[in-house]
Amino acid sequence: MDYRRRERTPVDATRRRKLVYSYAPDWIITILLAVVFFLLDNAHGFWRDFSLQETSLQHPYAVHERVPTFALVLICFVAPLVIQPLINWVSIRSWWDLHNSTLGLILSLAMAAVITQFSKITVGRPRPDIIDRCQPTSNAVDPTFGLSTAAICTQTDMAILRDGFRSFPSGHTSLSFAGLGFLAFYLAGKLHLFDRKGHLGKVWLFLAPLAAATLVAISRTMDYRHHWQDVVVGSILGLIVAYFSYRQYYPSLASELCHKPYSPRISRDADAPMLPLYHRQGSSVAEASTLPATQQSTEGTVPKPNDPEI
Repeated sequence: MDYRRRERTPVDATRRRKLVYSYAPDWIITILLAVVFFLLDNAHGFWRDFSLQETSLQHPYAVHERVPTFALVLICFVAPLVIQPLINWVSIRSWWDLHNSTLGLILSLAMAAVITQFSKITVGRPRPDIIDRCQPTSNAVDPTFGLSTAAICTQTDMAILRDGFRSFPSGHTSLSFAGLGFLAFYLAGKLHLFDRKGHLGKVWLFLAPLAAATLVAISRTMDYRHHWQDVVVGSILGLIVAYFSYRQYYPSLASELCHKPYSPRISRDADAPMLPLYHRQGSSVAEASTLPATQQSTEGTVPKPNDPEI
């Protein structure tokens, strides 16, 4: 039986509000992570020594980036934020799914941003264009024994110089894979990518967001903003965070109910209608069809064909 298409009855506004309030801690933590990210951005951080003779650090400083910050925001945040509701509308049309997908996306980006920013200011790896940023004095040379430091720089814009020591890992890359990676997992769940039926079209749809994130990563090496190691680690970091965030609110992609979010955290009232689309971990369509409509679980309800929907 297709549980994505069934009669829907509304859930009262009071209960819907309680459901949202039950996720207030998640929203608060996510917002705090975003605040931490912006606070870390102003930190001086560690500046690693470098050699003026190192050819990998002698690339020109690109004034105009191929993917500037505003474009990154559109790619990793705005695009998934718009596409996910559209997917919801053409598939299960669930208010609760819309809430969970939005929360998961923002959590993924916030976690990736904080981890990336913290790594940048503690590792202090010079960017490939650090010497051009530094603008060392004309007679500057490396010490006979040792490496040069930022003390030889004549750069007056401290923001440019400070950013020159934040190469590892790539923030553009990690955020792109955190946002578009979450979108890819969300899309895979709705498409039942791993249903063992071998629809190649589903694979291409799943790979499309990841391909866009990969192009952003490649652009960072083309602008000489990052070394190849920076974008590889940034890609892995973004994907791990995206999958972690996705699994907080959705089951495994191998589940028969992977197109539905987990049950709300609050127990339903005795006289309240059952909530659809939400299920226990490990539950399946077969189990849902055999359990009575009144059966409850500490993790949520098992959907029945006549369950109302949020």
